[in-house]
Amino acid sequence: MVNPFYGQYSETTGVGGLISVSTQRTFSVNQQYLLTYNKTFDDVHNLDVLAGHENYNYKYQYLYGQREKLYNPNVPELDNGISNQYNSSYSKDYATEGWLFRVQYDYDGKYFGSASYRRDASSCFHPDNRWGNFWSVGAGWLLNKEAFLENQSWINMLKFKISYGLQGNDNLMYQGGLYRNYYPYQDQFTLANSNGDFSTSLYYKGNKDITWETSHSFNTGFDFTFWGGKLSGSAEYFSRKTTDMLYFKPVAASMGYSRFPENVGSMVNRGVEIDLNSNIIETKDFSWSVNLNLTHFKNKVLELAPELNGQMIDAGRIYREDESMFQLYLPKYAGVNPETGESQWALLKPDAEGNTVTTSYSTATENRFATGDILPKVYGGFGTSFTAYGFDLSLSFAYQLGGRILDYTYQEMMSPAATGSALHKDMLNVWTSENKNTDVPRMNVNDKYTNRLSDRFLTSSDYLSLQNITFGYTLPKNLTRKLQIEGVRLYFVADNVALLTARKGLDPRQGYVASDNVYSPIRTISGGISLNF
Repeated sequence: MVNPFYGQYSETTGVGGLISVSTQRTFSVNQQYLLTYNKTFDDVHNLDVLAGHENYNYKYQYLYGQREKLYNPNVPELDNGISNQYNSSYSKDYATEGWLFRVQYDYDGKYFGSASYRRDASSCFHPDNRWGNFWSVGAGWLLNKEAFLENQSWINMLKFKISYGLQGNDNLMYQGGLYRNYYPYQDQFTLANSNGDFSTSLYYKGNKDITWETSHSFNTGFDFTFWGGKLSGSAEYFSRKTTDMLYFKPVAASMGYSRFPENVGSMVNRGVEIDLNSNIIETKDFSWSVNLNLTHFKNKVLELAPELNGQMIDAGRIYREDESMFQLYLPKYAGVNPETGESQWALLKPDAEGNTVTTSYSTATENRFATGDILPKVYGGFGTSFTAYGFDLSLSFAYQLGGRILDYTYQEMMSPAATGSALHKDMLNVWTSENKNTDVPRMNVNDKYTNRLSDRFLTSSDYLSLQNITFGYTLPKNLTRKLQIEGVRLYFVADNVALLTARKGLDPRQGYVASDNVYSPIRTISGGISLNF
């Protein structure tokens, strides 16, 4: 409710206050019917079989009402308003159904095998394309149980594993990526009143031929524990190939719509993951452990729709086969014209007059340069923990190295036309007739394109964040048990403590391509006491 006395909805503006009421309801039911069979043969053959059926139903309902000109500013009900009545409601329904089967086998706890199969249907797709088949196979081998390693006392556990499987995705968002489309195969319209008659307009163009997006996952690697737990962890190679990708393909606006949902092409991510843990010191009164994990992967677009001829242009992005989807094509910033202070951008080749740069952004957008893959080379986390005489302390960090990111916030704050808005301190180094040796263009409100998107705003995405600090003290049990308390621990916790980046205010954790002007996770500090009886 907005009061009728002050502001844009006041009586002086002719509104007289505003009241709105909304209600939302979400219903979801998941039903599983499972049949299991477990059997051990000859004490060494272990069999586990699972079969089942699964249903999931989801319904979301929304109702909204609004009125203006309030009779009593203290009554938050719709009947308290008499003008400009507005009502809205809608529902969203979604359902999936699946049949599943899984079998697991191991021989004497040494050799392992598994296989699974699912047949799933989604209401997101037309009945002719609703069902998808997904399966997986896997195997494992506990090498430390083999005779050739049984005398290696420093190896506590060494396991080889390998798996391959298919998984489906039916999630297609509306354009903009904020809301899910539960009926992507259907044409969707908006309804309006046109002089007392119905008026409809196409809001979304559906495609009854779209179907499941499929992810093909391959993993292989080792799990290990050495030296009585002094060192443990895993090392894996993975490949994630996605086919029949659900995507809004840009089309000619002359068709009556600008986007069309399709299963477009395929893409793959390949890389390695390493996870290490070490109990460096472990005694009765003191312990110290550390952990480290890292991930490295590369991306490649394998295939686009045939009619795209190996290249898809989507707004400001260009995607090409056999290249990373994280390779950008941007105008290349060439600094400032020292005589005029205007921004300059490089040309792919000299123009008719022999110029290698231009001050026209329109020309620059026709001369985009490949940035190379901007993905980080490695990312992950590390941490450590200590315990000593009842005290405990743990620190957790996250990091990323070797990538680049578009800093949209910096771009906005470097605008010469940002009248009334905050400016970055780098604007103190703008070009002037006395300061010609700078890479910051002149501050002129007529230069509308001087800070438009280019590789000028491509910044290192390296970061180090202190994610968590936990400090505690546990009272000795010989004291707490006298009070009939099993344990007492006092603790202090701090989350999202600090973030170090290439530029203050930049948060590369938002994504791989761009960082915008949004709030980072808030820093929280808490403490308390834990009692166990």
